[in-house]
Amino acid sequence: MNSLFFSFKSLFKIFLISRVPLVSWSSLKPNNCKPKIKTFFFLCLGLFIFGLGESILVVSQYGVTPWTVLAEGVAKKIDIGIGLSTFIISIIVLIFWLPLKLKPGLGTVMNIFIIAMTMGGTIPLLHFLNNIFNGLFLSFLGTMLIGFGSGIYLIANLGPGTRDGLMTGISNKYDKPISLVRFSIEFSVVLLGWILGGTLGVGTLIFAVFIGPSVSLSLKIVSFLNK
Repeated sequence: MNSLFFSFKSLFKIFLISRVPLVSWSSLKPNNCKPKIKTFFFLCLGLFIFGLGESILVVSQYGVTPWTVLAEGVAKKIDIGIGLSTFIISIIVLIFWLPLKLKPGLGTVMNIFIIAMTMGGTIPLLHFLNNIFNGLFLSFLGTMLIGFGSGIYLIANLGPGTRDGLMTGISNKYDKPISLVRFSIEFSVVLLGWILGGTLGVGTLIFAVFIGPSVSLSLKIVSFLNK
């Protein structure tokens, strides 16, 4: 009974991680423009997995990520394309970096390109998944992949994407668990997006609830495997 209690206690601690761990292939400086090949490889791998998870959420037809719900809502309100809306939101998020004293790095730039290219290249190829798996399962799978990809590219320490930078910045500044901060941000974003007219689905709620624990679990697994 005691061993079971300690197992649950250890599992619970994983979701209270408030710092991104560094491993042997992590960059020592987040603003490093000439990282080691291994570091750059894991950065790209993490972002590819992230983009693949986003693609699976799209093809599941059960709801997109909270940030896309927000982008859609803003686009409807001011009558612009969802691409331009996403760009504007990214700029606004970067402005919120200023009080957190964050600086964009190579990872921030690569985040934009690799995720976009991955989604553009894989979404047309993944629609067959709906013929094999239930949309609800795909929503969980996509969320888990986004969380796992986030953990890998964050540990590369080459600068987070705009949204993940906001998450880790708030977590570091106020010493709050990453899981809690991520949930709070995603819940607020999806609520605002829905109020503005964005499309809300079951998959969106699944993502909002489980992305924080997924990122925390990924950070723990990747750092453990590097020992």
